Amino acid sequence: MTMVAALLLLAALAASAPMLARRLGRSTGYVLSAGFLVAAGLLVSLAPQVLRGGRPGAQAAVEASAPWLPSLGVEAALRLDGLSLVFALVALVVGALVMAYCARYLSDASARGPVLPLLTVFAAAMVGLVLADDLVLLYLFWELTTLCSFALLSTAGARAEAPARRALVITIAGGLALLVAVVLLALAGGTTRISVLLAEPDVVLSSPLAWPVAACVLLAAMSKSAQLPLQFWLPGAMVAMTPVSAYLHAATMVKAGIYLLVRISALFAEQTPWQVALVAVGMATALVGAVMALREHDLKGILAHSTVSQLGLLVAAIGVGTPTALGAALLHTMAHALFKATLFMLVGIIDTETGSRDIRDLSGLRRAMPWTAAATALAALSMAGVPPALGFVSKEYLYQGFVSAPGPAWVAPAAAACAVTASALTFAYSMRIVWGAFGGPDHPELYEPAKSFLAPAAVAAAAGLLLGPAVSLFDPLVDAATSAALPGSVPPRIYFWHGLSTEVVLSGVTVALGSLLFWQRDRVDGVLVRLRLPDAGGAFDVGHRGLLALGGRVGADTRARPLATHLARPLAVVAVLGVVGAVVLGGALPERTATAVPGEPVLLVVLAVTLVCAAVTSSALVLVALVGLVGLVVAVRMVLVGAADVALTLLLVEVLTAVVLVLVLRGGRLRLPAVVGPTGRGAVPAALLAAGAGTAAGLGTWALTGRRELSPTGAYLLDNAEELTGGTNVVNTVLVDFRGVDTLLESVLVGVVALGLGVLTRGSTTPGHEARERPDVVLQVASRVLAPLAVLASAVLLWRGHDQPGGGFIGALVAGAGVVLVHLAGTGGSGRLERLTDPVLLAGSGALVAVGTGLLPLVWGGALMEPFAVPGLYALGVSSALLFDLGVYALVVSLVAACVRGFGRVSAADPSGDPGPGRAEVSA
Repeated sequence: MTMVAALLLLAALAASAPMLARRLGRSTGYVLSAGFLVAAGLLVSLAPQVLRGGRPGAQAAVEASAPWLPSLGVEAALRLDGLSLVFALVALVVGALVMAYCARYLSDASARGPVLPLLTVFAAAMVGLVLADDLVLLYLFWELTTLCSFALLSTAGARAEAPARRALVITIAGGLALLVAVVLLALAGGTTRISVLLAEPDVVLSSPLAWPVAACVLLAAMSKSAQLPLQFWLPGAMVAMTPVSAYLHAATMVKAGIYLLVRISALFAEQTPWQVALVAVGMATALVGAVMALREHDLKGILAHSTVSQLGLLVAAIGVGTPTALGAALLHTMAHALFKATLFMLVGIIDTETGSRDIRDLSGLRRAMPWTAAATALAALSMAGVPPALGFVSKEYLYQGFVSAPGPAWVAPAAAACAVTASALTFAYSMRIVWGAFGGPDHPELYEPAKSFLAPAAVAAAAGLLLGPAVSLFDPLVDAATSAALPGSVPPRIYFWHGLSTEVVLSGVTVALGSLLFWQRDRVDGVLVRLRLPDAGGAFDVGHRGLLALGGRVGADTRARPLATHLARPLAVVAVLGVVGAVVLGGALPERTATAVPGEPVLLVVLAVTLVCAAVTSSALVLVALVGLVGLVVAVRMVLVGAADVALTLLLVEVLTAVVLVLVLRGGRLRLPAVVGPTGRGAVPAALLAAGAGTAAGLGTWALTGRRELSPTGAYLLDNAEELTGGTNVVNTVLVDFRGVDTLLESVLVGVVALGLGVLTRGSTTPGHEARERPDVVLQVASRVLAPLAVLASAVLLWRGHDQPGGGFIGALVAGAGVVLVHLAGTGGSGRLERLTDPVLLAGSGALVAVGTGLLPLVWGGALMEPFAVPGLYALGVSSALLFDLGVYALVVSLVAACVRGFGRVSAADPSGDPGPGRAEVSA
């Protein structure tokens, strides 16, 4: 429960951040920082159970799970082991520093915006991602980090539009690849539980799906962690404000891909294609990122490309796959998070104090801002891998991992040479940051920032310095994390100094080459300026614009041509499918078992005559009547085959639809042409297309129905519906019990439409002016008698629906018929009935009852829409199904009332039906 408490704490912080910001302003950052540290403390409290207590080869983890999707075997499972603890602490500790930094970086107005809540959700998503022990849960948190990063980038305004679009498209594409990997892994391993899959890697590797899984995972990680050739989105993300950049680059978004690769290493670590792909991509990214960083002059740009390079080294180390390399990658992950967050925060301070981030404009800040200069130097030295900083130790172990890389004899020297080259470039641009900002002539007009502003970065810089000599403190954590990634492995011990070795020599070469590059920086700049690298971002933009242009050309016809042209394509497809189906199926169909329906030939003749008349008529009103008659004929057939519920529903829908259409035509809301239907040259193709589509649909119905016994699902519902739900009307029990969630969502949609119509049309005319210009005495008298009877009948149908034909939907349609009758008679334009049938009131109350009934079982641990007995009323026949049907009843009546009021109003000033000014004219 401690893990759950940590996640709930982060969720509560995100929810309360706006309220806190209104009261505390930017100081809310301190509250959130403290909350992050509390969440980290909760996870650290579980460390004794995770860090193995010095027992070599042992593994330990803390688990928690709850049922989620039991039919799919998916659980909301969390698991804390050494690996997840490393990444969770990185996200929370760096997050605490960034939040404390926000407390002085942001203004009070900015703090009341979305930045602080989004950063907190970002932290919760990252922690949830690394704790997830189910593939589906991991995927959900993965996509949440993508959405958070996009939202945070978008806070930068119009200038962030293109970079945010790049980031979203690339990372969403990676998310789709991860989704495919999740599905394939579940199929290959028979479970979505990550710990189970990784405990039996042979089960996955023996499946033909193993390498598609590896490819999808690699693509997902490359997109998230900005690996070549998808690295271009990360430098573009520099448009975001500094705290966002610091958190995204150091601890959250980009580290998600690294975590995924380390976690999956248990499956593919010893597979040569996996190793080759990761080492090749990682080293290429490390070199390209370092070169791009060295040619930059913007401080944030240098750090952005530096992040790409450092991530490349981590990916390459993961690709090597040995316990030494993985342990080094984990240690460098922590070191990188510390010095990169520090440098970003310090660049934000420099930008705030000087108004510039260009090292060509900055100089001499060491005297005006000595503490800022010292903190920057410490963080830059750690990034450069200079002792005694933590970055030096992690780089040493990276070298050790590359030098001991398995494979042919040339692999280890080649990997080490690439790592040294990338690190030498890192040393050079680290020195460029320090010298460019703090060397040169003085700026006497500048001054040191407030201590509270500098404190988070200074604490992180000091930690990076002190944790180098004290790196042995990380040994139990790195040991547990490596053992979690590679079960059964024995990683090397972590020491600050372990004597003269190959990696020490490589460090000396790195410093020498880096110093040479910095000393000859003018010549290096000249070479880099002339260097032309492929513009991946430009290529993406060109491809994106081309794709949008292609979509525009494909959809151009749908915007320019009449409705008949739009219908031609799908109808033609239906006709073609009918022909293909007839050819493919041939005589392979089983014999029909359906019995003839009495009177069906007569119904078919009536239906055919009605359809022909509908096709040739040129009158809109006649067409409405004929289409309604088609529905009535079909309803009669439903009665003959025993589907009374369906027949009654169809009958009422057809009647109400016809009434609403007539009201629309009479009210002048729709202006029709003189002739309805295709004319001239278009008539023959339309007729052929209609005949072909109708024939195909008829043949399909004949071929696919009446050829098998009752399905197992149907038999189960008939046999068990009464026992499980208490209802004997299987149609109603399916709607409100077995598929209650589906019905709930559909009902809410009906309510949303009714609410929209009700709000849009409320007050558009004066009550009492609805259809009163030509009062009909017969309708008025009939409405006073029939409307109450309709309401009474609807109540009976509602009450009996669970056991006999009826229910909330059918009852509401009957009540809606009464509402229509009252409206046509002109007797309900004002007064109590006007208020009772207010669409807004009905939609709101119906949604409240339906949703409340569905959610109530969750209070006592039940499932959504689970049937329950109503205390004190069950003996009277009042069950949860009846309450839910009552909500559906109100929602459907609200829609009918909204349609009648919205479409059936005639202007009192112009009863002729002329649309008049401000009324919409729609061509039919």
